[in-house]
Amino acid sequence: MRPEDILPTYERVARGYAASRDKTLFERRWLDRMLNFAPGRRVLDIGCGPGRPIAEYLLDRRCVVTGVDGAPAMVALFRQNLPGADCIRSDMRGLNLGRRFDALLAWDSFFHLSPGDQREMFPTFAAHAAPRAVLMFTSGPDAGEPIGRVEGEPVYHASLSPDEYRACLDAAGFDVVDFKPEDPACAGHSVWLARKRRDEDA
Repeated sequence: MRPEDILPTYERVARGYAASRDKTLFERRWLDRMLNFAPGRRVLDIGCGPGRPIAEYLLDRRCVVTGVDGAPAMVALFRQNLPGADCIRSDMRGLNLGRRFDALLAWDSFFHLSPGDQREMFPTFAAHAAPRAVLMFTSGPDAGEPIGRVEGEPVYHASLSPDEYRACLDAAGFDVVDFKPEDPACAGHSVWLARKRRDEDA
C-alpha cells in the first residue's frame, strides 16, 4: 500500500464507507472549538468525503462550507448529501482555489499523504487561510507510516513527529492552540488546532 493508492481505494469503497462511517459526531467538541476560534464561518473541508457527518454539522452551525476531495465518487456523494454546499474535485496537493477561509479542516485525510507531501501542504494551508484563520487536522501521535483498513482494504497513513508538525506550522505562520494525542474523548484521534498569525506578524 502506497500513498498513491489512497484515492483509487476511496473511489472503490465510497458508498460502503459513506454507509458505515461513524455518524455519532464524536468530533463535535473539536469542531465547536475550531468554530469558536475562527474569525468567521467560511470553512474549507479538505478531504471532505461524503460530507456526513462533519460538513453536515458545520452547515447546521451556519457555516459556508466548501468541500474538496480527490475521489470523484466522494464528490458525487457530497453533492448528493449536501446540495447547499460547494464541493470541488481536486487533490489537496497543490490546491490553489484563489480564496481564503476562516477555518481549514483536514480530518482523517491529511494523514494519508506521504511525509514529504505533508510538509509541502503547510504553505498550501497558509495560502487559503484568512487572517487569524484556524487550521485543524488529525495525525498520528508520533512519526510513523502505519497501514490501516477501510471497508476491508488496506490504506496508507503517515505522520511526522509532534516537534516537526510544530515547526511546519510555525514556518507557515500558524501558532499551535492545542495538540491532543490519542484523545480518549474523540475516539482516540490525535488532533491539532492552530491559528494563523496576522500577516504582519507571520
